[in-house]
Amino acid sequence: MARRLPARFDLCVETTLPLMSRRKLALQIRQDMWRVLQNLRGFLPAVSVTRLGDGVQVRAGGQFTCPVHIPSAEAKLRDMLNDAARRQRWSNFAKRKGASC
Repeated sequence: MARRLPARFDLCVETTLPLMSRRKLALQIRQDMWRVLQNLRGFLPAVSVTRLGDGVQVRAGGQFTCPVHIPSAEAKLRDMLNDAARRQRWSNFAKRKGASC
């Protein structure tokens, strides 16, 4: 999920989560990522969610149109993806309701 296609990942952090709706999960992660990194000028967020066995692989990050300090942005994004409260909220929102995604 990205505003500009094909998505480019100048900044990229990955994690795995249990199987759930990929579209709903991507929407929630992109929304939270935008909130965490909204002060970065020229940032275009992108999220890729791929089914991986009995879970999903999440690749979150995006493209920069201006120079930024990527290590600090990467640390903020990694903290966001590993936040237990957010992961629980994403899971509750994206629970599978019998439909395959």
